Amino acid sequence: METLKMMTDDMLVQSYSMGNNQAFDILLDRHKQSVYNYIYFVVRKKELSEDIFQETFIKAIVNIKQGRYTENGKFRAWISRIAHNLIIDHFRQMKNENTISKDETPVDLLNNVMLCDGTIEDKMVKLQITSDIRKLVSFLPDSQREVLEMRYYQGLSFKEISDKTGVSINTALGRMRYAILNIRKMAEDNKIILTL
Repeated sequence: METLKMMTDDMLVQSYSMGNNQAFDILLDRHKQSVYNYIYFVVRKKELSEDIFQETFIKAIVNIKQGRYTENGKFRAWISRIAHNLIIDHFRQMKNENTISKDETPVDLLNNVMLCDGTIEDKMVKLQITSDIRKLVSFLPDSQREVLEMRYYQGLSFKEISDKTGVSINTALGRMRYAILNIRKMAEDNKIILTL
């Protein structure tokens, strides 16, 4: 562990991409405060900052594991850019949700599919998808299923999951990533469609 602490960011990224999870723990410890402070400075909401922070490191994990990190010597700038882009995405989404149309065309509120409860068929399909997902989740390894259930069914943050399970945030993030990848793979292998 002490040897890892002496490594540069790029050396740690390389080590992590070859399977050394402790290398990412060091990167996380090294940069978590500055990344979180930047996010909080912009969004000014603790819970939202924590969510964007977690998404930032999940995205970093995915990009590194897929070999898409090419920023030699610039890890801090790279991780900050990921956080910045996620913040922009959040504000764009908020803006789109709050946009009021000023079109001159009349809106037929009575026949708008987006405003109705949905058909019986839609409800049945949603129930089937939910059932399929629950079955797929039951086939996950215990550690992945535990993190996924805590995150999606109990609404816990990765920090809370880390505290409850006694593993690092990085390990919890990794387990979540693998859980999602495994569910997608099982759905694909069994020709299960998980979208409407």
